[in-house]
Amino acid sequence: MTNQIVHEIDGVSFMLKEKHAFDWLMPLGTVFCVFDQQDSGNISFGLVQKDGQKKFVKYAGARTLCANVMASPVEAIRHLRSSVLIYEDLAHDSLIRLRDHFATDDGYACVFDWVEGECLHLHWSFPPPAKYEDPRSPYVQFRQLPVQTRLPAMERILDFHIEAERRGYVAVDFYDGSLIYNFAAKEVRICDIDLYRKGEFTNTMGRMWGSSRFMSPEEFELGAPIDSVTNVFNMGAMAFALLGGELDRSWERWEAGEALYDVVLCAVNADRTLRYTSVAEFGRAWKEGMRNDAIGDS
Repeated sequence: MTNQIVHEIDGVSFMLKEKHAFDWLMPLGTVFCVFDQQDSGNISFGLVQKDGQKKFVKYAGARTLCANVMASPVEAIRHLRSSVLIYEDLAHDSLIRLRDHFATDDGYACVFDWVEGECLHLHWSFPPPAKYEDPRSPYVQFRQLPVQTRLPAMERILDFHIEAERRGYVAVDFYDGSLIYNFAAKEVRICDIDLYRKGEFTNTMGRMWGSSRFMSPEEFELGAPIDSVTNVFNMGAMAFALLGGELDRSWERWEAGEALYDVVLCAVNADRTLRYTSVAEFGRAWKEGMRNDAIGDS
C-alpha cells in the first residue's frame, strides 16, 4: 500500500508519499488552499500575501500521491523548469501570468497571479460521472449557461491558440483541466500549458500526455507527426466539450448553429488530411460559420 504522509502548512493539510520540506513557502505568504491531486507530479498552493494579493504557486520535487507513472520528481522538475520560457513566450490576456520562478533545495517553483474562478475539470472533487451529473460541478454549471455566454469562452481559447501557433508552438496536454472559468465575470482563463512544444515534432511516446477525450489519433501513434493539424483536432474536441456532447459528436447534442457544427466536425476528422491545415484556418472557418448561423461577429 502506498505510504501517505500528512503535511500541514498554515492549518491546511495535504498528503504526499514522503516527507518534504516547504520552508521556502513561508516568505511568499499564508497558504489558504492546496492542490495535491494532480497527476503531473506537481503540487500547487494558493497563498495570500501581507498586502492581500493572492498568488498561485506550482511546485515540482515532492512525491505526490497521484503522479502519473511518467511524472517522477526529476521529470516534474524538468518539465516545470522548461515551462518558464513557454509562459514568457506566450504571455497573453487569456493566460495566467507568471510572476516569478526559482529553484529550492529539493525542487522548483513557479509563482503566478491568482485567478478567481473554477477549474472545469475538478477530477478530485467531481470524478466521472459526477462531473457530468452533479449540479455543483463547475462543468455542469458551465454547460447550463446560455450558448451565447459559452461561445465567447471557446473563441478566447481559439484566439490564444492561433497566437500560440503564430509563435511556433504546438499545444500538448490541453484539455478542460486547463481552463478556469469565472462565473461572475463570464470569463475563461487558460492555465497549465507546461508541456507545449516549440515547433512540430514526432510522437516518440506512443500514447502522449493528455486527456484521451481531447487527443487526436496521431497522439496515440508512435512516429506520427504532431503539429498544427493535431491542434486543429484539439480545438474541435474542445468545442464539442463546451458546446456539444463531448465524445458524442452528433448533431443532436450540438447546441450552436449548423454551419458552426460542420466546421467543428471537420476539425475532428480522424483523417488528418481532411482537417483544416492550421488553427488559423480553423479560426477563419469558425468566424464564417458564426456569420452563416447569424450568431454574430466575433
